[in-house]
Amino acid sequence: MKIALAQFNPTVADLLGNARRTVELAQEAANMGAELVVFPELSIVGYSPHDLFDNAHFVEATEFAVRWVHEHIPEGIGVLVGAPVRNPQPHGKRLHNAAILLESGCEPVVTHKMLLPTYDIYDEDRYFEPAGEQLAIDFHGVRLGVHICEDMWNLAEFSTYHTYERDPIAELVSQGVDLLINLSASPFAHGRHETRTEIISQICKTYHMPFVLVNLVGANTELIFDGDSRVHGADGQIQAMAPSFEEALVLWDSDDPSTLATDEHDRASDLYQALVFGIRDYVEKTGAFERVLVGLSGGIDSAVTATLAVDALGAENVIGITMPSVYSTAGSVDDSLTLAENLGIICHTVPILDAVNAFGTTLSGLFDGTREGIAEENIQARSRGIILMAASNKFGHMVLSTGNKSEMAMGYATLYGDMSGGLAVLADVFKSDVYSLAEYINTLAKTDRIPRPTIEKAPSAELRPNQKDEDSLPPYPVLDEILCCYIESRMDVDDIVRKTGHDPLLVQGILDAVDRNEYKRKQAPPALRVSDKAFGIGRRMPIVARYGRNDIRKMMEDFHQGMES
Repeated sequence: MKIALAQFNPTVADLLGNARRTVELAQEAANMGAELVVFPELSIVGYSPHDLFDNAHFVEATEFAVRWVHEHIPEGIGVLVGAPVRNPQPHGKRLHNAAILLESGCEPVVTHKMLLPTYDIYDEDRYFEPAGEQLAIDFHGVRLGVHICEDMWNLAEFSTYHTYERDPIAELVSQGVDLLINLSASPFAHGRHETRTEIISQICKTYHMPFVLVNLVGANTELIFDGDSRVHGADGQIQAMAPSFEEALVLWDSDDPSTLATDEHDRASDLYQALVFGIRDYVEKTGAFERVLVGLSGGIDSAVTATLAVDALGAENVIGITMPSVYSTAGSVDDSLTLAENLGIICHTVPILDAVNAFGTTLSGLFDGTREGIAEENIQARSRGIILMAASNKFGHMVLSTGNKSEMAMGYATLYGDMSGGLAVLADVFKSDVYSLAEYINTLAKTDRIPRPTIEKAPSAELRPNQKDEDSLPPYPVLDEILCCYIESRMDVDDIVRKTGHDPLLVQGILDAVDRNEYKRKQAPPALRVSDKAFGIGRRMPIVARYGRNDIRKMMEDFHQGMES
């Protein structure tokens, strides 16, 4: 059988546009000689419409879109799409997450998702009723084991505990299927490509059958889907693969498979592609802005953000604004202007001295008798935020905030200042990775698009004389190692100390700072997600909380000593 993998980039809730594109790709697949074309999970509605699933009109419109696709697909080809369908039972959730096989002149064949993830970014149990049973689908003499995304992610080898009691893959295989097909909406994260390869290879080797995975591609608000669709043979080897971070249609012939020699991925390259893709889709799919604004400080974060924006949208659609203060060095201003010249973008210089002085005069009575400190420093950052947002309002451009994950974790960012913006490009990228990105960008261009002084100088917010980030923070390699353990690996003080060897007081201070600054992150712009645990919808931490690690540790020690005595 010839199967086309339709690695599709839908827009959430654009039912008409998604339906039309589905038919276009089905026609292209038919022209290629495919007998079946497979689309990703929830391809008709995009992933995820969230509470639009609770809207009766949206559900009705989705049903119409599926019928429209069914009526317009070419003859002679089956089309496997993802969409919500109503639960016919009088109990349970109102919808199922479904795969629907459409064929001209035939009744639709529907199968439901069984495993509904409710962790990190996922909240599918909020909307969907799980499948009661898994049913194989007979199509043109081939028995298909169709399942959806999470249904394949339940191997004991890849989890410290079983999240689910049932194994949809095993249930399908027990029905004598010839081929496993997975419709996915699996977002990009560091290492996700390798994990998919391991899991699918293991499934193929366990059950001795080929496996087709078709994954969503595109960016929807915080989530970036990398595609990475592929076919593995019964021996686990990859036989076909779609490119990452772009829409694609790949044809696989089960009677004439060819083995892919390599599927290597590079962390910096993947990160670069993901962020460029995320910016482009955010701007294009929202349709509210054509151009973006970036505040250029001469530092590494704003330089990388501006460069990614240029590569996503074109130099003509990126505007830089450098806003020097009395503490800005001549090098910082020069580096900003050099960057703008290298990128070919317009850059405006708007000094903030008059604005800062005006705020100082306005606040002089209120602040009388107090010592200068963080409040005065932040007036500079907030003056810059006002300028950026004023330009955004005046010209209709969207501000990209430039803070990185290390700063956001520690609260080393100013509300209503440098946190202002419509999209946080680097907020899931640790500072160490920002430097790696800068080097990758320059290597890719074979020239220093990002000026060497920007990369090599000590990072500074330049809000007071001779200020350096390390005045307030540990060196970034140390900080990022601890933050990664805490945020992404969910480790606490003792485990982090054992793993890294860092001082327990240092580790505890960093973790306490992360917890203390949750209120800031709740007010931050949406951040492009590139890790397994990003700030945003996938990390739900309380603002009002009192988690005294020392108190709890002392109480536990006293308890254990009492038990022993």
